[in-house]
Amino acid sequence: MAALSTHVVPLQGLQLDAQLAAATSGGDDCQTGQGVFLVVKNADASAHTVTLATPQTVDGDLTVSDRTVSVAAGKTSMIPVTDRYRNPGTGRAAITYDGVTSVSVAVIRVSAS
Repeated sequence: MAALSTHVVPLQGLQLDAQLAAATSGGDDCQTGQGVFLVVKNADASAHTVTLATPQTVDGDLTVSDRTVSVAAGKTSMIPVTDRYRNPGTGRAAITYDGVTSVSVAVIRVSAS
C-alpha cells in the first residue's frame, strides 16, 4: 500500500495534472480531514470502482459499510476523505481500486480561508 501525499491548494490555484500519480494495485492510503479530497482520473475505456474503508462500528459491533464510488471511463472524480475513514491504527484512510489500468490519483486539501 502506497502512502499518498496531500497537496494543499494555494490561493494561486493548483496544477492538478502535475500532482497525479498512478494508482497502486495493492491500494493506497492518505490523510483524512475537513477539506481533504481524493482526485481519481480514469483514462481507461472502462469504469473503475474506488473503495474507501470505513473502520467505524455502531453500538460497538455493527460495522459500517465501506464507501464505493464508480468513476466512469474517461472521467475525473473528487471524493471527500473525511475523518469517518480514518483508521485508528494508522491515522489514515485505506483506499482500494477494482483495477488500476490508466487510473491516476492525487490527494488535495482545500483550506477554508
